[in-house]
Amino acid sequence: MILLAISAWLWPAVTVAYFVAILAVAWIIVIDNGNPVRSLGWIAVVVLLPVLGFLMYLFLGRGLKNTRVISRRKRRRLAATSEHSPVPRVVKSLSPDSARLIRLGHATTGAGFFPDTPVEVYNDGESFFTALVADLRAARECINMQYYIFADDNIGTTIADILIEKAREGLKVRLLYDYVGCLDVPSKFFSRMADAGVEVEPFFKPAFPRLASTLNRRNHRKGVMIDNVIGYIGGMNVADRYINGGDSFGTWRDTSVKFTGSAVAGLQYHFAVDWNFMGRGIFEYNTVESTDSWPGAIAGVGVQFITGGPTDRYSGLALTYFKAIAQAKKRVYIQTPYFLPNTAMLSALMTASLAGVDVRVMLPSMTDSHLLAYASRSFMAECMGAGIKFYLYEPGMLHCKVMVVDDEFSTVGTTNFDYRSMETNFEENVMMYSREMNRSIASQFEEDMRLSKRVMPREWHRRSRGEKIRESVCRLLSPML
Repeated sequence: MILLAISAWLWPAVTVAYFVAILAVAWIIVIDNGNPVRSLGWIAVVVLLPVLGFLMYLFLGRGLKNTRVISRRKRRRLAATSEHSPVPRVVKSLSPDSARLIRLGHATTGAGFFPDTPVEVYNDGESFFTALVADLRAARECINMQYYIFADDNIGTTIADILIEKAREGLKVRLLYDYVGCLDVPSKFFSRMADAGVEVEPFFKPAFPRLASTLNRRNHRKGVMIDNVIGYIGGMNVADRYINGGDSFGTWRDTSVKFTGSAVAGLQYHFAVDWNFMGRGIFEYNTVESTDSWPGAIAGVGVQFITGGPTDRYSGLALTYFKAIAQAKKRVYIQTPYFLPNTAMLSALMTASLAGVDVRVMLPSMTDSHLLAYASRSFMAECMGAGIKFYLYEPGMLHCKVMVVDDEFSTVGTTNFDYRSMETNFEENVMMYSREMNRSIASQFEEDMRLSKRVMPREWHRRSRGEKIRESVCRLLSPML
């Protein structure tokens, strides 16, 4: 009788407590003022998994609002060092569409515009690392480097040894690596460099009390600056698989670029901000004017470095992508390993296609994340309904982050076409304004098309019900991926 009496009031009390807890957690999610779609997704997770869901939201869902990356005084000091060119003056020779994109980048991120920059594109890891290693070995003043992944394998050890050698020669050498991206790398790999004089800093090493807000906010940027005159940016991290595909892939298709001259100051600026954000002192750097080209480079490219991250007031990257697609008149070519567009980006792509723009998206047939692959493919049916063409790259992993719009604009960098890159991670792309560069990257896209399988709408609609269910479930989770 006593047990029955206890259970009679205990069950209603537990039920009330459950709903009160759900409402409290939902209120926390709502007042965070995040993306409405993501907020609803998180509320659904919390309702289904009350305790686990709330913990997941704390560690994976909350943002970094009101986080100042660098003081205004230091930002002005760095900007003065960068010697950015006044934007309105340098865009007169470009099309009105390009001028608008450059002004948008300047308005949202403060990024300068650097005309007449020689740029070389690398479409495979072997050629990229051959050039990078040669330039690192020739360094005479300083090396600044940041990577999401810096593995302790053959190429990682080769580059680490060069950094150690240069630090011992007296060069200023700085390395910023992402802590979570390098979680499986032994700490002694980095401490060996630090002991030799390399200034080594992990980005957002999770620690209380900021563990919950920083664990899911990763620095996905990948850049190298050598002697203030040579720069690299793109999709390749430092690991052997970017050269040979590793154990899982026959080949690894990726894109990075090299550039020289005053444009390096634009990349240096963002590295210096990240360096200061991690508690390191502000450092100044020289701007070296040079328009000298070399075999393999395309001369006269206008470049602008646009960043995005969870601390930004405006996402310069997302807005530039959106604007470029929205004003497209002829074509939009996209290569990305993951395709999880938010509502605005999806609408921009579908609207462009419905208006007669040739929109093509290339994804990997093989993938390093089945969850993300299923989520990506869930968007394909509605996009193909609007006329967007999809291609699956078959030789190996397609990891490049590339977009070509019309005849003058192209971009290469670290930004995947997904929620995480557009809203959660710290990312960076180089926006390039050059008809010759546009043709070069579009030509490579078309070459990759010959190695890809076109996804035909009729065949796609005939896939199994099990596949459709898996895709739908993964898409439901996509705002949290």
